[in-house]
Amino acid sequence: MDFELTEDQRIFRDTVRRFAENELADGAAERAAADHFPREIAERFAEMGLLGITIPEADGGSGGGLIEAILAIQAVAEVCPRSGDVVQAGNFGPIRTFAEYATAEQKARFLPDLLAGRTLISLGMTEPDAGSAVTELKTSAREEGDEVVINGAKIFGTHSAEASVFLVYVRFGPGVGGIGSVLVERDAPGFTVGKPSAFMNGEEWAPLFFDECRIPKKNVLLGAGGFKKQISGFNVERLGNASRAVAVGRHAFEVARQHAATRKQFGRPLCEFQGLQWKFAEMAVKLESAQLLLMRAAVVAAEGLPDAHQTAMAKLACNEAGFFAANEALQVMGGLGFSEESTVQYCLRRTRGWMIAGGSIEILKNRIAEGIFERRFSQRPPKPEAAA
Repeated sequence: MDFELTEDQRIFRDTVRRFAENELADGAAERAAADHFPREIAERFAEMGLLGITIPEADGGSGGGLIEAILAIQAVAEVCPRSGDVVQAGNFGPIRTFAEYATAEQKARFLPDLLAGRTLISLGMTEPDAGSAVTELKTSAREEGDEVVINGAKIFGTHSAEASVFLVYVRFGPGVGGIGSVLVERDAPGFTVGKPSAFMNGEEWAPLFFDECRIPKKNVLLGAGGFKKQISGFNVERLGNASRAVAVGRHAFEVARQHAATRKQFGRPLCEFQGLQWKFAEMAVKLESAQLLLMRAAVVAAEGLPDAHQTAMAKLACNEAGFFAANEALQVMGGLGFSEESTVQYCLRRTRGWMIAGGSIEILKNRIAEGIFERRFSQRPPKPEAAA
């Protein structure tokens, strides 16, 4: 399999990288410390065509491929980790599922502002009693005339504190076949965005409450039976997660590498101590190996949505490599890396969160095992046998 970039892809990557180095390197630590979404960066990226890279030109996107989107997010995140979130939000998150399955009318209503960086879309997936077991979700949807009425609650949604529209997983009926999704606008009657809370990395999220929330039927994205399509679209988000994990790990690696090359202890640069040399060797191998799995998943997905097995392997490897690199980089830098003025400690907190978000590493291992044995392993307890 050929992972070499085309000339156009190299030019694109280098152009984005130069912009990041010239415009985003200064202020990277300040952006990492901010709890709000960097909308000013989003609008600049929109002008550059970095939002909606994989969305067709007819829908307002750039009509590019998944590999170009990965190149963009990594070129940015390696320089300014927080700004990588903007590329994620404009290409890999719920916006990608929306663009894949939305009607022409839905696209016309929501995509222009999303692709201009003026608004955000958030995913309402996790519930208090349905995290990794997402098919246990209880948020219900029932049809009444020309409306859909929603009841339930969601938690832990990325950008939920600031989003204008929410792609919400709901239950139209029993079982997996009863699961679909709807689009809920922030001002919908019966919908409340709760008090924001903060993740360990400082990013805010807000609980979502639906109390006889009424939306028009035209806001149904995928009706009953749409769960498998939604999860297929979610695999794109996992590759965005994986791409950032490796890129943020590389950022920490590079900061620590420069530190080790110039910082002296006992009269010698740190890089001359074998113990630290081994740390950098291990970081480099893990990051490069994870990147190869990521690119394989992207190449396989070149003609459509990513393969679930390849995506699970890529995300697992990238999550673990990114966190390992950030953790080792912080150890190399000591107190400087542990300081809030450093982006390295932010990289550690950021990569740790991605080992949970978008499918925990344990769930990914379950999914990989299913691919290995070509069978599904239910995590639920067996149903009691019916009495004779």
